[in-house]
Amino acid sequence: QVQLVESGGGLVQPGGSLSLSCTASGSIFRINDMAWYRQDPGKQRELVAVITSGGRTDYADFVKGRFTISRDNAKNTGYLQMNSLKPEDTGVYYCKMNLYGRTFGILRTLDAWGQGTVVTVSS
Repeated sequence: QVQLVESGGGLVQPGGSLSLSCTASGSIFRINDMAWYRQDPGKQRELVAVITSGGRTDYADFVKGRFTISRDNAKNTGYLQMNSLKPEDTGVYYCKMNLYGRTFGILRTLDAWGQGTVVTVSS
């Protein structure tokens, strides 16, 4: 089955940097958009950044100029480089990939989610 595995979260001081990665595995034929979301306790999940299959990127206003999303299509991997981190960036970060692949024996386009990785920005 299709599976997304994230890594790279952790504890960092304000002003520091972290790099997240998300790798998809399974029977995958094409990955369209890749995106990163974050969720604070008690709040809805919000979009942080997205990158299309052609490499076009878009960012939430609260991370513009600080975060960079990228992808390596050969590795089925997406990345989120986070610089100048602030305490309000704390949360659980999830990757999402819109992809075409085989799940439960059926070829289809679906949104697959990672398990989430915790980012804590604190002194």
